[in-house]
Amino acid sequence: MKLFGSSGTRGVVGEGLTPELVLQVAKAAGTVWEADQAIIARDTRTSSRSFVNAAVSGLTSVGVDVIRLGITPTPSAVHYAGKTECPGIMITASHNPPEYNGVKLISETGIEIGVEGLERIESCILNEDFTTVSWNNIGSVTRTETTNDEYIDELLTAVEEDGTHEMIADANLTVAIDPGHGAGCLTSPRFFRRLGCDVLTVNATPDGHFPGRPSEPIASNLTALRSLVTTSDADIGIAHDGDADRAVFVDEQGEQIAGEASFAALAAAELNSTSAVVAAVNVSQRLVDVCNRVDATLELTPIGSTNIITKIQELQRTGVSVPVAGEGNGGIFFPTFRLVRDGAYIGAKFLRLVCDHTASSLIEPYTEYTNVRINVEYDSEKELEALMSGAEEFAEGADVTPTTIDGYRLDYGDAWVLIRPSGTEPVVRVYAEAKKKTRAQSLADDAADRLSDALGNIDER
Repeated sequence: MKLFGSSGTRGVVGEGLTPELVLQVAKAAGTVWEADQAIIARDTRTSSRSFVNAAVSGLTSVGVDVIRLGITPTPSAVHYAGKTECPGIMITASHNPPEYNGVKLISETGIEIGVEGLERIESCILNEDFTTVSWNNIGSVTRTETTNDEYIDELLTAVEEDGTHEMIADANLTVAIDPGHGAGCLTSPRFFRRLGCDVLTVNATPDGHFPGRPSEPIASNLTALRSLVTTSDADIGIAHDGDADRAVFVDEQGEQIAGEASFAALAAAELNSTSAVVAAVNVSQRLVDVCNRVDATLELTPIGSTNIITKIQELQRTGVSVPVAGEGNGGIFFPTFRLVRDGAYIGAKFLRLVCDHTASSLIEPYTEYTNVRINVEYDSEKELEALMSGAEEFAEGADVTPTTIDGYRLDYGDAWVLIRPSGTEPVVRVYAEAKKKTRAQSLADDAADRLSDALGNIDER
């Protein structure tokens, strides 16, 4: 797919993503769905309202009635879609900078649309094969103001059913929350208070300029949250991205917990010898170790929620139990709850583990590895082709056989390195992991240097 990447379609506002494109996506979605009604929701980005208006125009122009949900997290929109059996559109660029925006598409079953569905919609756009309706069949538009309340209530019901609510309430936890000025501002602080936690917040005012920190919840962006945790003696810090479908944690000492470590800890609590976990090709050795220890099956996919969802559905259709899945960026699925990444629910599942251990002791078994990531930017398709050609040459010259499910992954036993193009930004990412940081850094640097050489030699190709 050229239009839809690893998690919908995204781009810089006015360049890669325009109201005209969103209009076309909505018209195509409305045509392919053949639905009478659809939902539309958005995050806090300054451009989101404009793109919602374009999406409303697109859907109504092909005869689809629209329910506008307003600002709400992606998992909330997915919940609403499943409850009402309406497909939908979420306007968000997730963790990307404020100049970006994007479109995620949701099926009427309450699941982000998989690869096959996205290909049908993309084909409709490319062929301009849209449904046309007469003036008296244009869709109507209504609004609902209760989406966030219903989402929080549904989360509480889920954690009450498995005993998590009672455990957390009895633990008297202090939780520091950093929604990053995104949609989670409207839901996560309220949810964790209703769980019985003493909640403190930072960057909790909805603001699409992201004045307090960039939207991506990586260590360099979470200084304020780490300070809040240490100065308030909080038990845990929780940070979200722009649409709150991810959760990243800070331990009681103010140290960020690597997403790969929290994923491994959560997976260890869910997996057994009869189950499988689905993870992206940049999977950490931490999760591999968990699977080996409990004899669980590990299934790899290309990076991105769309690919992970598709693989989970394939396994479920064959009767395979998949209690947990995801990526090491804080985006984790618990498919028995719902097939969506849900930052608030991930946070509650992690808090349940923290009830019995400090956060630092909980993840201590998963801290022996270190990760390095380098982004190599490009400005044109020609440069991307040169970078990936350099990646191929680098992989072919290695003394191990590469895994090519998504880019080039080289596993060395004690370490690994992966080179792949981003599905959402004009960069080629280099990932590396090893027990020693120097080893991981060396692997990443060697790969990045080869990519830089390929760019430097672009005129010779």
